[in-house]
Amino acid sequence: MSSLLEKDYRSGSVLSFGEFLLRITPDAGGQWLRENHFLVFVGGAELNVATALALWDVPSRYFTALPQNGMSAQIMELLQEKNIDTSTIMFHGKRLGLYFLTKGQDLKHDALIYDRSNSAFAELTTGLIDWDKVLDGVTWFNFSAICPALSQNVADVCKEALQAASAKGITISLDLNYRSKLWQYGKQPVDIMPELAQYCDVIMGNIWAANNMLGIPLYPDVVESGQKSLYLKAAQHTSEEIISRFPKCQAVANTFRFDANNTNIDYYTALYTQGKLHDSKEYQADTIVDKVGSGDCYMAGLIYGFYNSMDAQQTVEFATAAAFTKLFVNSDATDRTAEFIQNAIFYHEK
Repeated sequence: MSSLLEKDYRSGSVLSFGEFLLRITPDAGGQWLRENHFLVFVGGAELNVATALALWDVPSRYFTALPQNGMSAQIMELLQEKNIDTSTIMFHGKRLGLYFLTKGQDLKHDALIYDRSNSAFAELTTGLIDWDKVLDGVTWFNFSAICPALSQNVADVCKEALQAASAKGITISLDLNYRSKLWQYGKQPVDIMPELAQYCDVIMGNIWAANNMLGIPLYPDVVESGQKSLYLKAAQHTSEEIISRFPKCQAVANTFRFDANNTNIDYYTALYTQGKLHDSKEYQADTIVDKVGSGDCYMAGLIYGFYNSMDAQQTVEFATAAAFTKLFVNSDATDRTAEFIQNAIFYHEK
């Protein structure tokens, strides 16, 4: 098995697989009801990744399911304007997935409401998708734990996709993003995710997500301490456990973001590969604009690094800066160019 750092990905594209979502953003005070107005953002974890990669000149393809209607036609046009390859998008089902997130709030508590049941993507089943066609010319396949959280049939489709991609020798990445308001079909993440993780070459998340979703035990006493050194030891412990349990996995990334009410942000990450932990610079800020999509931008940064044959330290630095700069973009996906991110790394060193 060749190293991730030795592979040539430039002969193909990166395929992001996941549900297209619209984010509806009402204000906290209910003024939207009086003014008949609220913000709408285009989103979905995997589309956020695809958008960033296309912006950074990585050939980016997106697979989702959309209903065949005028709104979907407008969505397709928008994605194409962003240089995202939409050729494999499936027209299927009757509705788009939505989520409502109160303006200025995080993806937790009552500020977040999902409306994704019976969406076109949630109604996908095995046997519907021609994976030979979808994966033709693909060298990297990316998905997140949000997909199998929707329903058992989508979890089965994920496994079908991973088996097809693995058989073609395509590198597979997984974001262990945990959403407590999903997973409503009688299964817990730990019942589903280990079976999918066995196909993955790159796994990203954090020590707590790995515990919830893969059953990886937490490093002793890590919850009681805020010391960076201890969190990095926990990251190494978690990474080694993941690679031990899932031998196909060659790289594990852990992100650490600590904040209170969007103030005093402290952010750093670690990438474990080839037996070594590489930790990033630490970024801090007094306030931020939008937390949504920061983790997706980090995953895009990892893929960008590997795709462009960066070494592990360069990759973790780029991914971390990409995710941190996303915190100041009022959108689900970043609009920061690769040059902007490299400059952010450079100026942070001063």
